Parts: sequence; C-alpha cells; structure tokens
Amino acid sequence: MNNASLAYKVDTHRRLCIRKDAIELNQWMDMLENINTELDVIIRIEKKFLNNPTFVSNIKGLRRTNTLNMGTLCQYEQQLKKEYEYGTQEYDVTRAKEHEKRREVYLQSIQDFQKLKLRLYQQLSDVSCR
Repeated sequence: MNNASLAYKVDTHRRLCIRKDAIELNQWMDMLENINTELDVIIRIEKKFLNNPTFVSNIKGLRRTNTLNMGTLCQYEQQLKKEYEYGTQEYDVTRAKEHEKRREVYLQSIQDFQKLKLRLYQQLSDVSCR
C-alpha cells in the first residue's frame, strides 16, 4: 500500500468518526433542548400545585446548567465541523476521550434532570387532594 492510499484511508476514517460524533452530538443537543422545554412545564406545575421557592430555585439552577452545557456542546459542534472540513489530525484515542468527556457531561445532565423529576413526583404525591 502506498502513502497516498494510506493517507486516504486515514482521512476517510477520520471523517467517518467525526461524522459519527456529530450525529451523536446533535442527539444530545436535541435532548437537552427537550429538557429545557420540560423544565418550563415543570415550573408551571410547581407554581400551581406546590409553591415551593426552594424547588423553583433548583429547577432554575438546573435550567442554567443545562443552558451552559448546550453552549459548550454548540462550541464543540463548531469544532467538529471545522475539523471535518479542514482538519488533518488523525482520529485517535485522544480525540475519542475528548468526545467521551462531553458524553459524561451530557449524561450527568440527564441524571440531574431525572432526580429533579423524581423529587417533583414525590412532592406532588404528598399534596393532599381537595
């Protein structure tokens, strides 16, 4: 195999991996957007049934964190697009670890949201019916 053929295969692999990461990233961003929408509804539910200022503060804190995470993921999306078009760096373990760090942040957001919903459900179940 000559050098040109090897370089082509390396570049094709690099682009494929970046494309895979970009697709996954878009799914994460969609999910975080959906969480923000759901948080808006949760705030309305909380105001109507619970009226707990501490819980509202927790919701707003999660929303802020979620928004910051979205911003970070948007920057990462731009990096991936730039790397896909103009990059020459081989997709290696370092690049994969960078993507995995972002996955961990995303998964933490999901876990935090699940915990908040569980607290909401617990508080709603404690509300007496009239």
